[in-house]
Amino acid sequence: MLRSALVCTLAGLTAVNAIATISAKGPKFFTSEGDQFYVKGIAYQLLPDDPLVDTTQCTLDASLMKTIGTNSIRVYHVNPNADHTGCMSAFADAGIYIWVDLDTFNTTIWQDEPKWTSTQFDAFAEVLDEFQQFDNTAGFFIGNEVINTPAGSKAAPYVKAAVRDMKAYRNSKNYRSIPIGYSAADIASLRPMLQDYFVCGDDADALEFFSLNAYSWCGQSSYEQSGYSMLEANSTELQVPIFMSETGCNAVRPRDFADQNALFGDMADTWSGSIIYEWIEEENNYGLISYGGKIDPASPSAPADGFVRSGTPTPIVPDFANLSNVWKTLNPTGVKKNAYNPTATAPKCPDFTSVAWEVDASAALPTMGQVGPVSSRASASSTASRSGSASGSGSASSTATSTGSQTAASATATQGAAPGSLSRELKGVGAALAGVMAFFAWL
Repeated sequence: MLRSALVCTLAGLTAVNAIATISAKGPKFFTSEGDQFYVKGIAYQLLPDDPLVDTTQCTLDASLMKTIGTNSIRVYHVNPNADHTGCMSAFADAGIYIWVDLDTFNTTIWQDEPKWTSTQFDAFAEVLDEFQQFDNTAGFFIGNEVINTPAGSKAAPYVKAAVRDMKAYRNSKNYRSIPIGYSAADIASLRPMLQDYFVCGDDADALEFFSLNAYSWCGQSSYEQSGYSMLEANSTELQVPIFMSETGCNAVRPRDFADQNALFGDMADTWSGSIIYEWIEEENNYGLISYGGKIDPASPSAPADGFVRSGTPTPIVPDFANLSNVWKTLNPTGVKKNAYNPTATAPKCPDFTSVAWEVDASAALPTMGQVGPVSSRASASSTASRSGSASGSGSASSTATSTGSQTAASATATQGAAPGSLSRELKGVGAALAGVMAFFAWL
């Protein structure tokens, strides 16, 4: 009996690890087999705490994802003390990698009250400890849209301090060098400074990838109108990989995902793919699948928002097929790792600019336990972000409402954003937290 149990355990571990690992070399990702890696991902957060604990559900979802060429999912919140072996194996068997956010609901760095404490460090480390063991863990996000106002830029050193300490911790434990990066809001007035600040200076403090939550390509847009041409121009000299950590505007229905042609075409020499928001259909209408549609929230055992969160995934028509049809035509091969010799170097750190970028790059990064100044100018948008971040589907969903990713960002997002996108974001923010609390009560 003991031998049988051991054999089953080892078989499970083998299944999880039977996949090439991902690493960064200069501004590109590569597999351990030497092939360049492009992210074809989907945001995946069925439940607020952790979507990677139900092996049966993960297997059903991974099987359907595989049919359209998905190779990645992004998970915003996990419980590091849960057993993730079954789900990670299911996704590995389907050739799917996981991009995991390190923060939890109560450990996020906030722009209005920035701090980096031992409590946050320990919580981040627990997530890193749990997921570093799986070969299909592709990367970790140190934060998601922490900064979305100029006043909030004062929090940037705290995010960078977290990067410094988590990279040092990973290396001290002799873990695989799983890339650690950041997911930024698409705010044109902040993006250049934010991007450069997080990769400038000492390499020990720098991000290992940068990503963007961008919803500016809507309907019959174009490479120029959407602002993607500017995104490309502003990232050609970046010395770390860059990709879309959320995309998929739904202001025009149905979604045609035409932006993927640019990301995997004209931009493929610089950008490393994208993550489509999102897997499950909720009130925000971003879903690619549903588990039977919406039911009466008052019915027995129903989820608080009425959206069933488990079962056989059924594709949303025609969005699921539209994404499939686009992705199947886009397969850039890139370059081989052994033939690639990157030359890009770290940029100059951005200068302090009052009411635009309030960071002195020459100052030492915060030490563990340091608390920053409270910023009243950042508090309004940060409060809105907190409401969205407590959702079941990460930054962009605000559960049963609208995407928090563009809250306070759409007004200054990449040129070409769909009209009305800001109002779409703001009208659901007030109800977000209440909906989440009701959902927790249902659980």
